Amino acid sequence: MVVKAEADKKDAIAEARRDSVKRIQDAEAAMRSSYESAMTKEKEELDVMRSEKLAVGEKEADKIESSSNSQMQEVKDFLEKKFEENINVTS
Repeated sequence: MVVKAEADKKDAIAEARRDSVKRIQDAEAAMRSSYESAMTKEKEELDVMRSEKLAVGEKEADKIESSSNSQMQEVKDFLEKKFEENINVTS
């Protein structure tokens, strides 16, 4: 009877340890899953923000390039005009 009680006690302790380990592993898995889910969501939000910022930057770059091309043409016209004036004065 005592031997059976001690065997039952050992079995109960072993079962409790297995259950404890399983609960800890399940909790860690849930925590990892939650963390990975949050990280994925945050990464997606950052990707959207990055795309928006790049689009704004590209628009600004296009405006600057357009303005620059316009001003370059004005400079070329001005220089051509001044060059022609100098040629006409010397002629």
